[in-house]
Amino acid sequence: MINVSENIKNISPYVPGKPVEELERELGISGSIKLASNENPLGPSPKAVAAIRKALEGLNRYPDGSGFYLSQALAKNYGVDIAQVILGNGSNELIELVVRTFVQPGDEVVSADPSFVVYKMITQAAGGTNVIVPCKDMRHDLDAMAERITPKTKLVFIANPNNPTGTMNTKTEMDRFMAKVPDHVLVAVDEAYYEYVTRADYPDALDYLRDGRNILSLRTFSKIYGLAGLRIGYGITKAEIAELMNKVRQPFNTNSLAQAGALAALADRKHVERSVTLNNEGKQFLYREFERLGIAYIPTETNFIMFETQFDGKDMYTGLLRTGVIIRPMGPKKLRVTIGLPEENTRFVAELEKLVKP
Repeated sequence: MINVSENIKNISPYVPGKPVEELERELGISGSIKLASNENPLGPSPKAVAAIRKALEGLNRYPDGSGFYLSQALAKNYGVDIAQVILGNGSNELIELVVRTFVQPGDEVVSADPSFVVYKMITQAAGGTNVIVPCKDMRHDLDAMAERITPKTKLVFIANPNNPTGTMNTKTEMDRFMAKVPDHVLVAVDEAYYEYVTRADYPDALDYLRDGRNILSLRTFSKIYGLAGLRIGYGITKAEIAELMNKVRQPFNTNSLAQAGALAALADRKHVERSVTLNNEGKQFLYREFERLGIAYIPTETNFIMFETQFDGKDMYTGLLRTGVIIRPMGPKKLRVTIGLPEENTRFVAELEKLVKP
């Protein structure tokens, strides 16, 4: 047996949902709806699809290793220098890159629980020490996280809005936290869902970057832009931080189709606006239906809702699955549902009602 470190042996791997086609084959069903992975039910912008089709003609060539045109467009969009932009194979790769760049064995990385599990997985794989701070009222306890920072801390991960809870921390809370963060710590703010936020007191991580703080804003084309299958994300940070991460980044890490699709998607503001409107309407519908059914839920600033029933979460998940409704179990009694198309939301509620009120 090949020797491997205990850090690697003890990792609990991320378990993605099965493809819809495989689930239907196993259960002998058809016509399923997938509301499990926080995808945009509208799909990608038609402009992005057209750009991807055009890019197919050049698949014999390697992609632009620097992602120049997409990086340039992102820099212009956010008012930063192109040297501050780094592209990733999804923002997931950027999480790995920032840990590989700055965390050595024995260094500490602070994150919350529950939050995106990949932060802890990558830190463990790199030999870092995970410092896990429990959420308070299902939100990051930023005051407690600040207290856990030590001279060994290299990195803090903050998902805002948070996955899987859908909650967010306010500008006042973030201001107070950043005032306590020492200069040797990099704060990685995962803003994968920031386009869905409706509250006025949401803190934009780029504001702290403009103030000269050590911030890495992680964003993605997988959610609001509907390009999850292309795996394209980006980070915005100080130029010197991006330069260091680029030393670790693999060449050609983002493919030609992803770059072309993302560039076109970024320019289609109407598609983003339609996606936000659809999400807000679906959110209010599901809130009303949860209240009608007496189901507790966590108000969300994302495109998914965590809710809780009096029944076992896995049993509820399995029961819905057998009807062709795929959501995500999140704990003993907690589940998470993606806000879908109106007809998908209606079907989800109808099947859920059969289980909670048989």
